Amino acid sequence: MNAILKAALSRLIHTGTLVITDASGKSRTFGDGTGEPIAFRINSAAAERKIAFDPSLHFAEAYMNGEIDVLDGNIYDVLKIIFENTGATVAREPWMLAIEGIRRATRRLHQMNTLTRASNNVQRHYDLSGDLYRLFLDSDMQYSCAYFERPDATLEEAQLAKKRHISAKLLARKGQKVLDIGCGWGGLGLYLAKYLEADVTGVTLSQEQHGVANKRAFDEGLSARARFDLRDYRTLEDGFDRIVSVGMFEHVGVGHFAEYFQHTARLLKKDGVFLLHSIGRSDGPSYTNAFIQKYIFPGGYIPALSEVVPHIEKAGLVVTDIEILRLHYAETLRIWRERFMENREQAKAIYDERFCRMWEFYLAASEAAFRWQNLVVFQIQLAHQQEAVPLTRDYIFEAEKRLRRLECERSSANSQVNTKESVAGR
Repeated sequence: MNAILKAALSRLIHTGTLVITDASGKSRTFGDGTGEPIAFRINSAAAERKIAFDPSLHFAEAYMNGEIDVLDGNIYDVLKIIFENTGATVAREPWMLAIEGIRRATRRLHQMNTLTRASNNVQRHYDLSGDLYRLFLDSDMQYSCAYFERPDATLEEAQLAKKRHISAKLLARKGQKVLDIGCGWGGLGLYLAKYLEADVTGVTLSQEQHGVANKRAFDEGLSARARFDLRDYRTLEDGFDRIVSVGMFEHVGVGHFAEYFQHTARLLKKDGVFLLHSIGRSDGPSYTNAFIQKYIFPGGYIPALSEVVPHIEKAGLVVTDIEILRLHYAETLRIWRERFMENREQAKAIYDERFCRMWEFYLAASEAAFRWQNLVVFQIQLAHQQEAVPLTRDYIFEAEKRLRRLECERSSANSQVNTKESVAGR
């Protein structure tokens, strides 16, 4: 085994049992021998050297390209034992510190999301086949952190709870103009139009999502209250009573935070409310993981609160509430990963083996980062005026209670209609 890689693993892996077979066929065990053994093989000396030099990029690439094969367990098990031992730390070899310094220094360049570049970056991920996403997402196509009100909640229940929770914080009323920045496949916007009777405008840069969202609005008879546009939020000029953004801020880029909050502040009416839902870091500013930057979310960046709040303040907005969702995304990703693996052959038929390995690693590493590293989800409620929201958070629970009742009533009514149609069709 590469001497540098062997030395690094000996320093890092203290608990558990990790067995690595090198390119020569020789196996070495790291850890204290506890737990179920996890084993993988590195298939070439070149892969060993690259992993030793820059593990954050080349370990993922090696797995994706078939230069690593897991022998006992799976790639999630491998990452679990590594992350449980290392946490949020990284190896402090001199060349690794130099690579880290370069990535920090160049992060603004990689995150320079002009109108054209932002569109291209979004299309690389979100314009993948809709059939791929249907293999592992819930029936409403929610591609963001779910909200687990109970540990045993299904993914569908938790995603519905997420929409309910966000809607309650928005305090939206019938007829109010609501902007959904980064509307995805339209699920949240349709929820707001259906249950709050809001006038929703959703914007996305994904052609795939744009088409699906508008078709869903038409099919559900909501086109008059929910419209989805293929455009950048920065081109909007109309004022809105409410603004919501879920899972989009991660694509803004650190150099565009000021622009983002200045523009949303202009779009938000003086008595309006803005709810921002974003992945965040709990340990301060950093840079985007090299594998994620190169293959999954080009131009993306997960912010720390310390990077976000100053721009909120300078834009003249008031922070009225912050909630940190811990481990909710880890559970969401666990279910996505399990569903993806159950449908792996179908994913392979849509793309290929290399793509499947890339997505296995992406889902497994993301889940591991939320469980053992520094990732959480921020829900930041903003306004121009302190009195835009009630003084206590009781209104959130009252609104959720009312929305649950409306959901039950709508579900019951739909069941009765379906029953009558079934009887009539016999």
